[in-house]
Amino acid sequence: MQFLAQEYRELKYFVTDNYQVIIVLGLATLSLTMQWYRPIGSSLALSYIFYFILLPVLTIRFVLKDNPLHYGFALGNYRIWLYYVLITVIISVPVLLIGAKFTAVYKYYGKGFSYYEFFCLTVPTLLAWEYLLRGFVLFGLKERFGKASIIIQMVPFVLLHLGKPEVETLSCIITGLWFGWIAYRGKSFWPTFLIHVFINFSIKYFLNF
Repeated sequence: MQFLAQEYRELKYFVTDNYQVIIVLGLATLSLTMQWYRPIGSSLALSYIFYFILLPVLTIRFVLKDNPLHYGFALGNYRIWLYYVLITVIISVPVLLIGAKFTAVYKYYGKGFSYYEFFCLTVPTLLAWEYLLRGFVLFGLKERFGKASIIIQMVPFVLLHLGKPEVETLSCIITGLWFGWIAYRGKSFWPTFLIHVFINFSIKYFLNF
């Protein structure tokens, strides 16, 4: 009985000491899994918004009892992140032009371009991806892990790109860290959302026009 009591205390201390980390990473993992196995309706974008934005915001509000603005939703320090957005956009253009020459990239993205699909499906999807990773996960772990939270959020970002061109998925190790740094320094996920939209639009534009 003494052994069981000791193990119970150890388990209790573990949960108490790591409560927020368990909630944040647990929900993020659940959201990623449920999105894959239980998508909502016929719209993939709607499903992403539910699992990657709505569930985290409700969890912040009612489980963590905190303000969602503290998890990247605020504009943050735009004086810092505007600089990073500009630099990233300038650097990304020649990189994307080179990337567009890869056969695998052309096969994946060179299938025509629809403004309706981009703005009604792709943009909401990117918004959801960015909030889950560079909002909920990054800022949810920031207090416990500090800058190391940038590294943690990079891992699911890379995994979300499995099935896309290999060069793109591998590059997400670097871009995931870079995006995390921008969000961390800018105290907001909005700059990385803007960058992600620009990159996605640019590669499709280069390959289809």
